[in-house]
Amino acid sequence: MAVTVVRLGTPRAVGEGLRIGTVRRPPRGVARERFAKDDWYDVWLPVLAPSTEAVRAALDAESDADWRRFERRYRAEMNKPAARQSLELLAALSLQTDLAVGCYCANENRCHRSILRELLRELGAALPA
Repeated sequence: MAVTVVRLGTPRAVGEGLRIGTVRRPPRGVARERFAKDDWYDVWLPVLAPSTEAVRAALDAESDADWRRFERRYRAEMNKPAARQSLELLAALSLQTDLAVGCYCANENRCHRSILRELLRELGAALPA
């Protein structure tokens, strides 16, 4: 069992399990009934997405210092009760079943999902090696 971190809209890996979208908005131009069929996500969990303001900061980050500021902001958002409870639930579920969380960004190194992976690791989630 494990939680993997994926790019939404990419083909699913064998055994990936339930795919959870941790994005602020659904994919544009895609009918709701196509979300799962087209490998976007099965369940939408926007509470784990960065706020609109944080997304803007991430998109505007030009330096490592800018990115670290975004990371601090996103981590603070994820410490709010609803987000923290969702992270704890996903970490616990990863010990019992396979699931995946993701975002649309092409570059995981400059995407909140890289931070999400670390938050889940810190909470004891099972992650692939």
